Amino acid sequence: MTPKEQRRFNSLYQRHLRTLKLQGLSERTINAYARAVRRLSGHFNACPDKISTDKLEQYFSELVDSHSWSTVKVDRNGLQFFWKHILKRKWQWLDIVKASKIQSLPDILTPQEITQLIGAARKLRYRVFILTTYSMGLRLNETLALEVGDIDAGRKQVHIRRGKGHKDRRVPLPDLTYCALRSLWYRHRHPRLLFPCVSSNMSLVHRAKTTMSRSSTKLAVRTLLQECGIKKISVHSLRHSFATHLLERGLNLRQIQVLLGHASPTTTARYVHLTESIEQDTAATINTLINSLSVNLRRL
Repeated sequence: MTPKEQRRFNSLYQRHLRTLKLQGLSERTINAYARAVRRLSGHFNACPDKISTDKLEQYFSELVDSHSWSTVKVDRNGLQFFWKHILKRKWQWLDIVKASKIQSLPDILTPQEITQLIGAARKLRYRVFILTTYSMGLRLNETLALEVGDIDAGRKQVHIRRGKGHKDRRVPLPDLTYCALRSLWYRHRHPRLLFPCVSSNMSLVHRAKTTMSRSSTKLAVRTLLQECGIKKISVHSLRHSFATHLLERGLNLRQIQVLLGHASPTTTARYVHLTESIEQDTAATINTLINSLSVNLRRL
């Protein structure tokens, strides 16, 4: 780009960042949409407002060959936002980039494999992280973001703040999970965070400003899975496993939808096809499931 084009791009890009923020989008979405604009501009070494539809089609054709469909769709959505809100142009070729719908079932672990995974973790924070994520059906970010003030020990509930779609929800806190979280907190005694970032100096962990990182946590779980000889899954599979195990124990889809914070019952219905459901107490069902895990609390 010429210096003049670079200045125009910088101006449009900064406006893009401001507009994304004002739209109330999450930090992850902002970063992804901003990256889509940078990637397109860098590919052609040109300001996006000078890139023709033909070049965009060529760009996405190459992107499909080199990246996953999830990345392609995120980039498409990010550029659509940029075209609509920043360039004030109609996005006329949305259907050109359209992934085929694949009805896949999530991979899950058995309760025995969950127990094996927790027991294999040598570091307390990862044992408690896995138990907490599984036992409350949380997303990775939701677990890492947990704070001391989110725990309602009296009601045995946890306040999940700013989940997907910026939605809050409350979920039951199993007895075993409460004991594990309390043991972890007694170890680091951070005034706010339950999963603070651990530096090389353990004595300073209570002063941590951030939580454990997503990347290090995912790597730790992936390493544990390899050590246990368990099939390759993701941290999110703990959430899928939780939902499936509750269904197997009779909890109905509507209750599980509320627990997981799904906006649509269709998302929850992936786990099983039911013709008849039996109403059961949610907290009691979860406690029965989690208490069946053979976790040695004396190691916590």
